[in-house]
Amino acid sequence: MDAEQIAGLLAEVRDGTVSADDALARLRRLPYADIAGARIDHHRTLRTGHPEAVYGPGKSPSQCARIVAEMLSGGSGPVLLTRANSDQVAAALAACPDGVVHRPADREPDSAGDAGTSSADLATVVWRAAAERSDRVVVASAGTSDGPVAAEATAVLGAFGIDAAAVTDIGLAGLHRFLAEIDTLAAAEVVIVVAGMEGALATAVAGVTSAPVIAVPTSAGYGAALDGVTALLAMHASCAAGISVVGIDNGFGAAMAAMRILDSAARSDGGAE
Repeated sequence: MDAEQIAGLLAEVRDGTVSADDALARLRRLPYADIAGARIDHHRTLRTGHPEAVYGPGKSPSQCARIVAEMLSGGSGPVLLTRANSDQVAAALAACPDGVVHRPADREPDSAGDAGTSSADLATVVWRAAAERSDRVVVASAGTSDGPVAAEATAVLGAFGIDAAAVTDIGLAGLHRFLAEIDTLAAAEVVIVVAGMEGALATAVAGVTSAPVIAVPTSAGYGAALDGVTALLAMHASCAAGISVVGIDNGFGAAMAAMRILDSAARSDGGAE
């Protein structure tokens, strides 16, 4: 439940269209509801401006379905199921059919749906996406192997009304590809940079734009890349001032960091568009 919903509920009680008992029953769902072994945080939007999301790994398909259904029943904002395998997606959509499935480009759904599924084959599912906003966000990825993480960030931004521009395969090993996109990067209000290997793209991007840069190290790379640790440390050690760095492969976290920045700017300007 968000502030607008609570204000509306109180107005209905005042006007007599909702009884005090009915209002109390609805408010009992705050701040959380116990279901499927989880405590669903219906109060999070009221506190932080954004709802809780459902992280798929470690949950059974039935848990995902029941948690998504509970979240849809208790709020008005977007509901997201992230890193979901095919069985989780199928169960959640069977219970809540209006979800939109987002997968990385040129990836087929995984067939096994088990714990061994590659993160590159997992989906983000969005219910009740927010109205479109005009904020200019760029999600830039160094290589196609970084695509699944970039796709997660793009899908999460889309759930909150941001149609992010995807700039793909501009890793610095082919500097001409990066230079061709400088105008796009410079025009952005926020840039999310997704890169594995040595993670150098984040430093280059932060050197050509005044926008906040959120760097996402990925686990792409050979042995010395250390499953993303090298890119993570390189981004933290960047000589470009002011880069923010999230965890390895955390496209969701990068998108939510971008939303906090954009929402803060909108509040300063007197309201989101």
